[in-house]
Amino acid sequence: MGKPGRTAGDGDVARPTAQQRHWLSRGLDQPGGKLPLFDERGQKVSDRAVRSCIEHGWAESWFDNPIKPDWLVCKLTDAGRAAVNGRKARR
Repeated sequence: MGKPGRTAGDGDVARPTAQQRHWLSRGLDQPGGKLPLFDERGQKVSDRAVRSCIEHGWAESWFDNPIKPDWLVCKLTDAGRAAVNGRKARR
């Protein structure tokens, strides 16, 4: 069995889960690709999902939040845009 977020025969290239893809897609139309801290119901986005997206290079930390230092303020990367659109990022 392959790893979650991966499909057999795809060259072991990670792909976002449905939850990750939804979160990443919310940054597509935002200035600078800003990703939300909260979902549409006002719940904080999962730290695990955010950290996984950062590890895969789909999102990056944008700046430190002095009021809530444990919150990750992130923005979408080119690789994240490509992952949401179902293609590989250009190098």
